[in-house]
Amino acid sequence: MKNEQSAQFSIFDFQFFTMKKLDLYILKRFFVLLIMTLIIVIFVLVMQFLWMHVKDLVGKGIPLVILAEFFIYAIFTVVPLALPLAILLASLMTFGNLGENFELTAIKAAGISLFRIMRPLIVAVVLLSIGAFQFSNLVLPTAQQRLWALVFSIRQTSPELDIPVGEFFSGIDGITMLVRERDGRMLRNLMIYDFSDGFNNARVTTADSGLIQLTADNQFLMLTLFSGEMFENVQQQSARNRNPAAIPYRRETFGMRQILLEFNTELQRLDEDMLRDSHVSKTVAQLRHDADSVNTSLEIRLAQQAQEFVHRHFLGREHFGERNFNRNPFVDFDNYDIELLLQRLSPDAREMAATQALALARDRRDHVQYQRFMFHESIMYVRRHLIEKHRRFTMAFVCLVFFFIGAPLGAIIRKGGLGLPTVISVSFFVIYYMIDTGGMRLAREGVWEVYQGMWLSSMVLFPIGIFLTYKAAVDATLFSYDHYKNIWERAKNRFLEYKNKKTNKTVLS
Repeated sequence: MKNEQSAQFSIFDFQFFTMKKLDLYILKRFFVLLIMTLIIVIFVLVMQFLWMHVKDLVGKGIPLVILAEFFIYAIFTVVPLALPLAILLASLMTFGNLGENFELTAIKAAGISLFRIMRPLIVAVVLLSIGAFQFSNLVLPTAQQRLWALVFSIRQTSPELDIPVGEFFSGIDGITMLVRERDGRMLRNLMIYDFSDGFNNARVTTADSGLIQLTADNQFLMLTLFSGEMFENVQQQSARNRNPAAIPYRRETFGMRQILLEFNTELQRLDEDMLRDSHVSKTVAQLRHDADSVNTSLEIRLAQQAQEFVHRHFLGREHFGERNFNRNPFVDFDNYDIELLLQRLSPDAREMAATQALALARDRRDHVQYQRFMFHESIMYVRRHLIEKHRRFTMAFVCLVFFFIGAPLGAIIRKGGLGLPTVISVSFFVIYYMIDTGGMRLAREGVWEVYQGMWLSSMVLFPIGIFLTYKAAVDATLFSYDHYKNIWERAKNRFLEYKNKKTNKTVLS
């Protein structure tokens, strides 16, 4: 008896130890691929983000420290979008490699089901989804606030001075310059249009040559001109005198003239608190609180405006109440025909009534459009906050959805590496991105409710994940060429049999 119990315990311990080693083996392979694919996806998305803002960075002499800060914040910003794609690709490659090396077949032959193989990864992906939500809720708002404050600061930074030859250069505020020849910092045969005091009060300066250089503090631009002339309007052109030839102007000839222009090339950091009220800089609790507060105030204002519009402007009854209409002994307002009333009027009175009705309708339409414009900003404020709130949850949930697509799909196709898995992953990600973008646009424009538009992509892809998991669990040949060829042959044979039977019936009849 003791020998049998000890044998049972030893078998149980062996199975537990074996399953533990198998779980660790699968987890190790999955996380190695996950880290590798996550780095690749983050690099691609950061390059895409950099390409979108390359015009703001190029030619401004941004220090390397600022560029490094820009890249760090950009990496934090794209992590919530890169993680689902990395999970999809890593899970597909993990099970694809297991199937390609016949390891998955050997594990199933030992009596271990696909769900048992996926169980440690399911737990790991659930924890990753929770971590992704916490990252999006706690780290992402701060990163986005600092990133966009830095982007706006870079946009307002003056570009490095690079005056082209033979082209009009307007990189200096209020100044347009034309240089025909250039030798380093020495400009030759140049013309300067100064519009700092307005277009009608422009100053035109020509010079044979000029030396351009920045001041020591990089706050101003010193332009030294040699052998030139300056033309300037003496007074502004009045509204009565529109003849340009009649406007007096001043002409000045100079041998040397120095012009000091404001041209700050230093990066002026904007205050990050300016973006504190933006929806991208708030946590889920702050988004919910601000959206509810503005929405409550908006509903009260809309109800007041609707009640006021009905009481004061509905059908033009500004000065008559319902009782006054019912007391009129000549007209039965419960049963009357508008066409009959119009026919009883004279042609002039009928035309006047139509004109007044059209003017009144246009006035009511303009009033409604004005009220819609007045409430548009508040409505968009609420929608942006709700969209951002739901995005924090959907980006975490889609990690789980992509795992249930990638893992069974890898077990079905049994192809590892970066070839076919990458193509399939990118295809699913493009489908997800298109659906998500369309749903977000419908939610932002108010066509759908916000939760419907933001959860549309997850609700479309989640059934696909369940279907693929079921097919992988029953060892279905979903992507087998021979399987679909057999289906096509059976369908063709049935069609030919049906066609032959119909032909024989026609001949017999």
